[in-house]
Amino acid sequence: MQTSILDYDLPESAIARFPAEPRDHSRLLVFCRSSGHIRHAHFHQLPEFLTADDMLLANDSRVLPAKLTFTRSSGRKFQGLFLEELALGNWRVMLRSAGQLAVGEELSLVSSEAALQWTVRLVSRCVQEPAQWLVRLSPMQDAPTILQHVGAVPLPPYIEKARHKQPMVRPADLDDRISYQTVYARKPGALAAPTAGLHFTPDLMKRLTAHGVAQAFITLDVGLGTFLPVRSENLRDHRMHHEKFHIPAATVEAIRRHRERGGRLVLVGTTAVRTLESSASAILHGNAPAVDITGSTDLFITPGFQFQLTDALITNFHLPKSTLLALVAALIGIAKLQELYAGALREGYRFYSYGDAMLILP
Repeated sequence: MQTSILDYDLPESAIARFPAEPRDHSRLLVFCRSSGHIRHAHFHQLPEFLTADDMLLANDSRVLPAKLTFTRSSGRKFQGLFLEELALGNWRVMLRSAGQLAVGEELSLVSSEAALQWTVRLVSRCVQEPAQWLVRLSPMQDAPTILQHVGAVPLPPYIEKARHKQPMVRPADLDDRISYQTVYARKPGALAAPTAGLHFTPDLMKRLTAHGVAQAFITLDVGLGTFLPVRSENLRDHRMHHEKFHIPAATVEAIRRHRERGGRLVLVGTTAVRTLESSASAILHGNAPAVDITGSTDLFITPGFQFQLTDALITNFHLPKSTLLALVAALIGIAKLQELYAGALREGYRFYSYGDAMLILP
């Protein structure tokens, strides 16, 4: 399949620069696959479209404050990004320095209060990814602790670009470290938010529970690869990125019981889809007692994929030529995807991470 079929024109004015306030007042396009019916609603109306036979499955990964500002001995500052903690005090980072960096050079990370400081020694450059380095920090502490002191939220590049090119009044109380995080985020490790979950509020979660909608969680640490467009002309030639995931035994057991009762599984976001579809065989066909499932996935879901655990999907409006868009096309078909996206643009929906949502029902 040609990648160009996933392309579409999006005016910059349609890119959401800030989240809806409150979160659950974002818009919601509801599409029923069996009837073809389309309804325009708001996210806080979600309980109207679900039943007591439904179970929400969401990604509880927590976004790390991974955006860093490094300082060289000359005093010059430049940006970087935490990617991974390999061992205590040993990180893989991306450095965006215009100057020449050398193995052995020492940089510093300073907390915003300037009360804490870490020395970062460049150990080696990654051969396959020249912008990536292995570094060693001193004093040694676990990455989440250090990042809380020195890091900022790594907003998607299209949000930062849109804010710069088309400035608008920033909400006075907006804090991206809170807004770019789901209300149920628990497990730190993601470099990007599972954005379909950004629309939920504590009150909406309570109303769904009162409505009889069960809730269970998985964890997939969303990486930078989620922002990469498909650059190959044919979808099958795209190399998918790997992302680590964890499915608790309690979630495995909850899915099995729910399926036995004939209930629907409503997945919140493409990260939940990739995690659960990667492990569908172990979840559905395992005869042994439920156990934790841990691994990494490079599953690339494209049209023709046979879904096993995705009965319904809550998702945002995605980038052209993206793997996320290919996943949605696999669920509803290319023609319907194009129709819904064109309709959403006509109706003034907001796109991307801070944008509006779509509920795809069976």
